[in-house]
Amino acid sequence: MSFRVIVIGAGLGGLGLAQGLRRAGIEVAVYERDSALTSRRQGYRLHIDSHGRDALERLLPPHLLRVFGATAGLPDPRFTVLNHRLERVFIQADADPAAVSLAVDRLVLRQLLLAGIEDAVEFGKELRRYEIQCDGRVVAHFTDGSRAEGDVLVAADGVNSAVRHQYLSHARIVDTGVRQLYGAVPLTDRTRNLFDEDMFGVFTVITGPEGTYLGVAPVQFPVPPQRAGAMAGLGLLPVSDYMTCSFGARREWFADSADTLRAMNGTQLHAIMTAATGDWHPRVREIVANCVPDSLFALPLRTCVPIDPWPTTSVTLLGDAIHAMSPAAGSGACTALRDAARLTAALTDAAADDDPITALRAYETAMIDYGFAAVRAGAINGQRHLGQDPLP
Repeated sequence: MSFRVIVIGAGLGGLGLAQGLRRAGIEVAVYERDSALTSRRQGYRLHIDSHGRDALERLLPPHLLRVFGATAGLPDPRFTVLNHRLERVFIQADADPAAVSLAVDRLVLRQLLLAGIEDAVEFGKELRRYEIQCDGRVVAHFTDGSRAEGDVLVAADGVNSAVRHQYLSHARIVDTGVRQLYGAVPLTDRTRNLFDEDMFGVFTVITGPEGTYLGVAPVQFPVPPQRAGAMAGLGLLPVSDYMTCSFGARREWFADSADTLRAMNGTQLHAIMTAATGDWHPRVREIVANCVPDSLFALPLRTCVPIDPWPTTSVTLLGDAIHAMSPAAGSGACTALRDAARLTAALTDAAADDDPITALRAYETAMIDYGFAAVRAGAINGQRHLGQDPLP
């Protein structure tokens, strides 16, 4: 029988799902509201844990998996907290090799997830609404007046999911009370010496007065992405080693609203970081001075509130569309990829058995369990280390 899956959103989870379905021989179409893969900054470094690695091994074809392995860095397995005088406050090292996270660049990974399925992805397509027909098939209606029909519709459209808003209108997304400015410091012969050994672990938090903090983490490519991609016939965008550099504080600390911060340009955001760290250790001030203004953007940190299971239909969700979480646990990307791998297996069963509801129910049962567990873990870590509000 013919079986078609509609995916709304071309983020990590949506593209990962499309890769998995293409490998399984299932027809898939992805619709993304952004005009291009690079039209909007979404972040820099991701860390990929064992769940994320396992998911990518099931989703990506071998040649793309080799490029991923060649470009993924391996930071020291420790989480460190320093104060703004660079005195060590806390360090936690994980000696379990299976628990070690890889450090990858978000845009490099998205390019790999798009490679080879470009014909299945359409950009500039914003969902207006969907409808479930009496036979269970789903029709997606887009703001440009077009429509698409499939056997299953998957919401992979992120924290502002239009699908979730219609499908699970009672599901809540809440402000954690923290604002964060994201940027990057190029790692050169000169800037590398600004970061001591502690700062080359999985993540380092430098705490300041009034609940402020600076977070740094390395992205170092064993093989430059352009070179690794060329060996597989891919034209990846150039990127060099860098250190993520994020500044955060409670919303009360910032003089401006979340909307105003998001509208600021990089120079304005860099001025906020510079002023905030003006009396910190000289090396921290130099790190901030080398954070590239054009790399900076601001986001309010948000989280979902876990909900009870819902009746399964031919509409389902993955990633931030259903379990948006604080970045404090570093699990968002890996959980979305885990969803994509599990949903690929479920939809493969559905296509073979002509029984999507049973397969989707099994997927949702597992996803709700581990997804909301990650939400709760992120909330606890965020409250402990970033000063977030408790999860409602």
